[in-house]
Amino acid sequence: MAGRHRLLLENAQQLVLVCGRGEEYLRREGAAGLPVLRDASVVVGLDGCIKAVGQADVIRNQFSGATFEKVIDCSGKCVLPGLVDAHTHPVWAGDRVHEFAMKLAGASYMEIHQAGGGIHFTVEHTRKATEEELFNTFKHRLERMRRAGSTLVECKSGYGLNLETELKMLRVIERAKQSMDIGISSTYCGAHSVPKGKTATEATDDIINNHLPKLKELQLSGEIHVNNIDVFCEKGVFDLESTRRILQAGKDIGLQINFHGDELHPMKSAELGAELGARAISHLEEVSDEGITAMARAKCAAVLLPTTAYMLRLKQPQARKMLEEGVIVALGSDFNPNAYCFSMPMVMHLACVNMKMSMNEALVAATINAAYALGKSDTHGSIEAGKQGDLIIINSSRWEHLIYQFGGHEALINYVIVKGKVIYQNEMCGTMSSY
Repeated sequence: MAGRHRLLLENAQQLVLVCGRGEEYLRREGAAGLPVLRDASVVVGLDGCIKAVGQADVIRNQFSGATFEKVIDCSGKCVLPGLVDAHTHPVWAGDRVHEFAMKLAGASYMEIHQAGGGIHFTVEHTRKATEEELFNTFKHRLERMRRAGSTLVECKSGYGLNLETELKMLRVIERAKQSMDIGISSTYCGAHSVPKGKTATEATDDIINNHLPKLKELQLSGEIHVNNIDVFCEKGVFDLESTRRILQAGKDIGLQINFHGDELHPMKSAELGAELGARAISHLEEVSDEGITAMARAKCAAVLLPTTAYMLRLKQPQARKMLEEGVIVALGSDFNPNAYCFSMPMVMHLACVNMKMSMNEALVAATINAAYALGKSDTHGSIEAGKQGDLIIINSSRWEHLIYQFGGHEALINYVIVKGKVIYQNEMCGTMSSY
């Protein structure tokens, strides 16, 4: 096949496709036997999409007359889909390292919150920060996520709680979408907490009557592009009825429902999400058996956050029960001032050790299923012809090292590729062993 193409990755020891038949998501049975090609190659076209995947000799013959902007010899290395982080809070100002000491001394999340810390501390600093200040810190955080292998990241607002600051955060996210080589799914999370001076009912009315109409207006004008709506459905924050009203109003203006539920208390969030046609629900440490059944039936993804349960010393989400009952399980880092982790490889490791997921299940949850949770599994999350050429190359002959080596990704991830363009090359991989 003649012609010019953007990228050829050839001779990979292992090429981990994740999906081989265009699956939207994989449940437990599908994750059991991931398709892995040996001595394989992949071609990405000038449009940034994958043109061919297959055995190295077959690809060599098929593209014998072609030219490539870049060729990478992957002998002895593994190629995987770019990782997808399905839940982050990456736009904020202010430092909450002091709260870590409080948590270690025994203070609970809600105790810190009620003492003026937590979300309200970050809200105060984020409101004061300029758009430029927020963008600069956000940009550096995204760069760190990319170096850890993430090529698609869900990014929330939610540290404004007033219309002005929420829109400022969404503009910052939009600017990164337009200027950086990383995929972003943007989430309006104005119902992250009840603002000081308002009741939950007043905050709900403000969001429905003021925030969402303005958001719709800016969407129609093309100034910002928001994909999802989120609410923190929790005791002492937004109750089930307020959550229902906000999520339905967001759905009515075309946003996907993707919200926080059943984290600290059983709220029947999972049942509500299934009823409303939610794309995904995050946390779920306190989900009910009925909620798990409802999510499986509704094909509503469970975005589990191992870092949160670990850092807050919460009960672990019931990943095994969810998998066995047919729930589509995804993973996210929950990066925020309260759970400071950029690394999806570390998230996968924690999911395996603390939530008893297999390495196959964790990789599926951080690729195709995380993409599904964001409504993007038609373009992201697996290495298949027609999908976006988002790939990572690791300096190992077995892909499992990406999960097995806890905190080892800095010497393991050799290349991060978005739309067939190398956006990160790790020079350390040429000078040191990853074992």
